[in-house]
Amino acid sequence: MATVELRFSAQPEHVRTARLVAAAVARRAGVDEAVLDEVRLAVGEACSRAVGLHRSHGITAPVRVVLSEEEKVFSIEVGDEVPSAVGGAADVPGVRATAVEEDSDEGEDHMGLAVISGLVDDVEVSSSDDGGVIRMSWPATPGAALS
Repeated sequence: MATVELRFSAQPEHVRTARLVAAAVARRAGVDEAVLDEVRLAVGEACSRAVGLHRSHGITAPVRVVLSEEEKVFSIEVGDEVPSAVGGAADVPGVRATAVEEDSDEGEDHMGLAVISGLVDDVEVSSSDDGGVIRMSWPATPGAALS
């Protein structure tokens, strides 16, 4: 299993870099070319959400992006450091929540998660006292990108 980890300060200008890295690693992992735009958009939404949460709550820790290539799956985790009591993903259609989360008055947060769930078939949002994670995955054909 190959893994790439990216950490960046919560600045909007770094989201573009995360999108580019995600697309490059997804291509290398064998994600279908037709899906790469969805990967870019979903990572952009997830990173923008994390940046927004960090900035609005005064958190200086970096945003984490972990890109993993397994046998037939390419997955991305975007993590923030906002505790679950502060930022949540409650009741977003199409998103599996893995922790009990409180309602957030941030409509923008829910909109971003709804966009992600529309782009990615396999998405999971979890939240704890240590922060939140959005896990997304796509089918991959290892070796196909090398041909």
